Amino acid sequence: MQFMKRIFLFMLTNILVMLTIGLVFFVLQRFFPQLRVAGTQQLMVLALVWGFGGAMISLLLSKTLAKWGQGVRVIDPATATGDERWLVQTVHRLASQAGITGMPEVGVWESPEINAFCTGPSKNNSLVAVSTGIFRHMTKEELEGVLGHEISHAANGDMVTMTLIQGVVNSFVIFLSWIIANLLLRRNSDDRGGFGDMMMRHMVVSVLQMVLSFLAYVAIIAPFSRYREFRADAGGARLAGRGKMIAGLQALQDSFRLPQPAPEPSRAAMMISPGKKSNWMSTHPSIEERIAALKALPLA
Repeated sequence: MQFMKRIFLFMLTNILVMLTIGLVFFVLQRFFPQLRVAGTQQLMVLALVWGFGGAMISLLLSKTLAKWGQGVRVIDPATATGDERWLVQTVHRLASQAGITGMPEVGVWESPEINAFCTGPSKNNSLVAVSTGIFRHMTKEELEGVLGHEISHAANGDMVTMTLIQGVVNSFVIFLSWIIANLLLRRNSDDRGGFGDMMMRHMVVSVLQMVLSFLAYVAIIAPFSRYREFRADAGGARLAGRGKMIAGLQALQDSFRLPQPAPEPSRAAMMISPGKKSNWMSTHPSIEERIAALKALPLA
């Protein structure tokens, strides 16, 4: 039932995006008649296909890409012992508390880095992974708070939500970049252009896509990513306890004094904490802001 609901929301989002793009472009045409060019409808469809297609492929392959890119070794619950057995049992217990029916895969990757992440196409098909360094620098109580945070990401459907937002952004960026390029390079109707004109148009489109993508990241994606971190912290506090969640964040803050490799930018948004500072481009709030929000959170 939940899966069908997400499929319905995905289809509804696509329809709303198409209607929104069409409405915005219709209004613009009323004020700028020069926008009435052939192929606009085809461009809208192409923007939606490319914009959402890439985002959906990334979502469906997220677990596989994380395993390959991060070198995650998935733990077999049947043979796990010691800390790894505790890790699997804790993740599955927190997942059950969060109402997740399909237990997440649990894995570790070899690194002195002190971090963890959750990814996957749905809450019932997810992967929770931690670095080996996190075992050496956190108590089990602190790590339980971190795991509660990651399980909350899955329970909140953050992976799907971020994919939908990225798909909307991609669609608008592709569509608007071509429209703006056509305005900037508009020629007389009797001028068919040539290879040079085509290359110039593609260069302008590429530059516009980079600029618009950056603006969308700063204005939409990064702020929402920071919001979802606050929400996952609150969820982790409800699952593992506010004290354990705060202790886990404080342990992460203390770890910044230790030398550790920075996570790659492509995977930084998945991690519980990619850095100690926050600014308008950060995917995560600062640890201080997150701890303050948890202390102010009314919890039973």
